[in-house]
Amino acid sequence: MTQVIGNDVARCMFLERQGLSRPPGKALSRAGLLALIEELGFVQVDSIATVERAHHQILFSRNQTYRRQDLTALLEEDRQLFEHWTHDASIIPAAFYPYWKHRFRREEERVRNNWRKWQGEAFETIYEDTYRHVLENGRVLSRDLKEEEHKSGGWWNWHPSKTALEYLWRSGRLAIAARENFQKIYDLAERVIPQPHYDQDVEHDAFVDWACRSALTRLGAATSGEIASFWALVTPQEAKNWIEDQRAALEEVEIECAGDRPRRAFALAEDLPRLLNPAEPPSRIRVLSPFDPLIRDRNRTERLFGFFYRIEVFVPEPKREYGYYVFPLLEKDRLIGRIDMKADRKTGSLDVKRLWLEKGVRPSTGRLERLHAELLRLARFTGVERVVYRDGWLGGSPFSGPPVQRDKPRT
Repeated sequence: MTQVIGNDVARCMFLERQGLSRPPGKALSRAGLLALIEELGFVQVDSIATVERAHHQILFSRNQTYRRQDLTALLEEDRQLFEHWTHDASIIPAAFYPYWKHRFRREEERVRNNWRKWQGEAFETIYEDTYRHVLENGRVLSRDLKEEEHKSGGWWNWHPSKTALEYLWRSGRLAIAARENFQKIYDLAERVIPQPHYDQDVEHDAFVDWACRSALTRLGAATSGEIASFWALVTPQEAKNWIEDQRAALEEVEIECAGDRPRRAFALAEDLPRLLNPAEPPSRIRVLSPFDPLIRDRNRTERLFGFFYRIEVFVPEPKREYGYYVFPLLEKDRLIGRIDMKADRKTGSLDVKRLWLEKGVRPSTGRLERLHAELLRLARFTGVERVVYRDGWLGGSPFSGPPVQRDKPRT
């Protein structure tokens, strides 16, 4: 008989697997930070700093004793983390590097084929020249090579230096050694990745097994498509084949969805007893990054939490439903709304423009107090001193003034 997982259990299960069920105030050491990132699998990197850059906010939302310098040290000194692509640019445990070699080979073939169509064979010489430059001269930023191109008059019409560095990074020949003002500093991969990880190779079948098994562990229960998209390392067909090959080790389940029919999924049979008894998340309200892994799969977010979310950075302003960069709000096991705000570092304030609460979520005094307390914690983390409620959001105070704007039911 198929195991049915209720929606409330499914939400708590996923929150636990995503590191959001632990006390957010418990002291986090550098080793603890590495363990947290290994548990998540990856942390997406993004340059937008409307309030805080995505990777820092993702980690802060899980543990509010997180220190940025620990992440930098793990990346640039200890080399226990590296930067590369999952579904997007991400920080990944260096222990996973051997599995990324399979991605490197696929990426190299894909990019080479695309560039041959555009630039012919000449681009391959340019890539090799760029690689040789890094080999002989050490770390480099794309702007350094661009200056040389400009002086020499070579390659200038299509700015190949950044393209070459990006290609060499995506294909695994280069790695990101550090960042300077968020710009990538490249070096040879063997000079960045610890030798035990750099030298290790994994056969294809073992790679597929790891990619699918580790994704399912972090999702709790999932479909083949969700498994494939978690790391973006294997194809949907490879994930389907893996499920068929591993049926003896998997348990088929039905997950009750928010406002929809149950969805068939799979879980590791050995994990199922723990999955069915997840920890209860803290009641504290937390502000999530738009790139938080909890909500990365927007369709899954809507099925589990009944919460429709799309980032509107690339939507023309007149067509935005909410705002440029709006943050989801998590309270216990529910996504209760979203908030539009910006850190103004010149005035030292976190400026809150608007709050939308989901249907059925009341702006009670206790809830607003918890939200205000969280915004104060986030303000301190981002380096500003106070929270300011703009545009008459709540009359300049989190506890008085006109009601917050209610979310409109989706049609």
